[in-house]
Amino acid sequence: MANVRWLDFAVICVYVLGLTGIGLRFSRRQTSTERYFTAKRTVPFWAVGMSFLTAMITSVTFIAFPGSSYAGNWSLLIPGFLLVVVLALVGTVIIPFYRHTVGMSAFEYFGKRFGKPTRIYASVAFTLAHFSKMGLVFYLLALTINSMTGWNMDQVILISGLLTMIYTLKGGFEAVVWTDVVQGLVIWTGIFICLGYLFFLPPGGPAAVFRAAAENHKIAFGSTAFDLSQPTVWVLVIYGFFWYLQRYTTDQTLVQRYLSAKSDRDAVRGVAMGALLAVPVWTLFMLIGTCTWTFYKLTGEKLPAYITKGDQVFPHFLSTHLPPGVSGLVMAALMGSAMCALSSDLNAFSSVGVEDIYRLVRPESTDLRRLRVAKYIVTVCGLLCIATALVLSHTQTGALSLWFSASAIVSGGLAGLFLLAFLGPGANRQGVYVGIAACIAFTGWATLTLGEKRILDLGHFNFPWHDYMIGAIGNVVLFVVGYAASRIFTAMSAVRAAKL
Repeated sequence: MANVRWLDFAVICVYVLGLTGIGLRFSRRQTSTERYFTAKRTVPFWAVGMSFLTAMITSVTFIAFPGSSYAGNWSLLIPGFLLVVVLALVGTVIIPFYRHTVGMSAFEYFGKRFGKPTRIYASVAFTLAHFSKMGLVFYLLALTINSMTGWNMDQVILISGLLTMIYTLKGGFEAVVWTDVVQGLVIWTGIFICLGYLFFLPPGGPAAVFRAAAENHKIAFGSTAFDLSQPTVWVLVIYGFFWYLQRYTTDQTLVQRYLSAKSDRDAVRGVAMGALLAVPVWTLFMLIGTCTWTFYKLTGEKLPAYITKGDQVFPHFLSTHLPPGVSGLVMAALMGSAMCALSSDLNAFSSVGVEDIYRLVRPESTDLRRLRVAKYIVTVCGLLCIATALVLSHTQTGALSLWFSASAIVSGGLAGLFLLAFLGPGANRQGVYVGIAACIAFTGWATLTLGEKRILDLGHFNFPWHDYMIGAIGNVVLFVVGYAASRIFTAMSAVRAAKL
């Protein structure tokens, strides 16, 4: 196993402590919840864009995308293309809508339309979905650093998690945004450094690299058969559409970025900038995985026995073929991506906890009291995230597939709920409750009867399709059942009124 070199260690320490210092720089300015959750709507559009980009580029991207393309093809890039498609469909409507409809929480809108229980349900569904991601982000970080340096995975999770929790606790959303800006620049630098070495180290250079990739069908997107039981192109398109529809419309981490911009125009420009940068970054990370595969094929170099997962190969290349300092910069970018993702989620959890739960329970509370509660929530959620990562640290499932599956299963039908509120003026509370119940029932059935290792075997009544489909179908179920039930309740009310 590779041993970290002192120059790499120095670069990692300087960068991680630098991010922490940037976050702590804003601690004295956090005097209100508006400042703590939205930076008082003072963030310039380009910073919103870089922050949006960094929100999309976690350690899942940094390691699992190259791991996926190394082991197979580029099929799992397909959902990423839907980021721009969905933005084109809803961006110019949804972003200004939120800026003029809610204060600091995306789920405030659900409360206005359907009452407090719906608002709380949406908050809980968001929290569950993001906890599945947060733990995985730090698991991947620890796995990678362990592969490259031999450092203990638990120690990596604890140190990076605690540092992130501290600067997020002190610096609020401003700490999130400005550490994101720095991280975005470092990510681009790391990408081009890695591709430079992967192109020119193998014999024959870039031409040989692309020729080997093409001959072995490494740059391909998988099957186009309309088979919903396999991760085909169509399944990934459906998954990507609903996933990014849900993120744009109900993801508190993104809605906070809408709200933090100086104007509606700046918010739209910033999000568009981030989306248009994210797709090339994802593509380049897939290319890195493919080039890593061609490197070992062209050079004939054997991987050590402890490399058992595709996710571990690119980190091994970094630690063995990049010079001291350079590999340290890439490792630092990886750690920074995980830290920025966690800081964003922690601040979002805090805003949801205060605005959607605490403020409903204690409406008479002062803003200063709510600010204190927000910091308590950051602390608790940070510790829970660290604990989740420690549990996931021994998983054997492919990281990217695990993330997609977990997010699909616990997504809670939030996109369907938003569409019902936004597009269904006739939808009412009773109908929405029925729709939510139907969505939960469907998700529970599909999850329990899914796959070869299903928990509950119902024979012909098992869920027949791929797990990526669960979240998409759950959204459709909530929308259709909720709208139909609303019409029924409205008709019943009309009949009762006519009899009076």
